[in-house]
Amino acid sequence: MGRPRKDRLVAFNPKISYFKPRGIPMVELAEVCLTVDEREALRLADLDGLSHEDSGQCMGVSRATFGRILHKARQTVADALINGKAIKIDGGNYKMVDEKRHFACRKCQHQWDAPLGTGRPQACPSCGQDDFHRYVTE
Repeated sequence: MGRPRKDRLVAFNPKISYFKPRGIPMVELAEVCLTVDEREALRLADLDGLSHEDSGQCMGVSRATFGRILHKARQTVADALINGKAIKIDGGNYKMVDEKRHFACRKCQHQWDAPLGTGRPQACPSCGQDDFHRYVTE
């Protein structure tokens, strides 16, 4: 038996959850499902241009896990675009995060918040080191 899946952190949840090819009635369309965490992976890597390492940290998963999520998301979108399928965005193992992100420095233990959408901070504002991590509050 495998390990239970860890929730992925998702910071962006638009109200749009369905896409379909124009001019084809719904009854004639096949459908693929893109999970919420896969959409977040596409946003971080392809829209925001973050590295797999930074994207994985944003989502609370390893770089390798992020790469697998992104690969599956790209396959799903490619299938829909190439084969004229509708895309339903639903499900996945995820947890929505706050309007701000929380960081802690590993060197000086300073903690600070940064608003969503501002990119990863370059360094700890207290000591200037780049050895810090993002954490989730409950």
